[in-house]
Amino acid sequence: MPARSLHLGVDVWLRAGTPVLAPLDAVVHSVQDNDNFGDYGPTVILQHRLEDATFYTLYGHLSRRETLLLRPGMTVAKGETFTEVGPAPENGDWPPHLHFQVIADMLGLAGDFPGVALPEEQEKWAALCPDPNLILQSQWL
Repeated sequence: MPARSLHLGVDVWLRAGTPVLAPLDAVVHSVQDNDNFGDYGPTVILQHRLEDATFYTLYGHLSRRETLLLRPGMTVAKGETFTEVGPAPENGDWPPHLHFQVIADMLGLAGDFPGVALPEEQEKWAALCPDPNLILQSQWL
């Protein structure tokens, strides 16, 4: 099987316990513990609405304790802490970091979404997962 080496989000290397803040007003779309070695571990997907556009942001490698407090349909205000970066091994057994990804269409999925893809599928995934730096950079302007 070919290697999936196209990363669809961005990894922000942070200490375990670092608060994760919502970049925009949101509703919790889904929460799931993707508890497999090398997976996201605790994962939160937020749904956002700007003008007429709905899109989603995915947060992986989170704290199990904080993430268990979230439920689909809960609202999260821009700038509000809604979870924390998780420690290994509960975060998928990775060094502590946050996987942040923007998703245009969830394709009917909940609680999980591919974070890596095959390089030859770049065009397909670029349409589904816009550059997350567009949101990250706007938070510091």
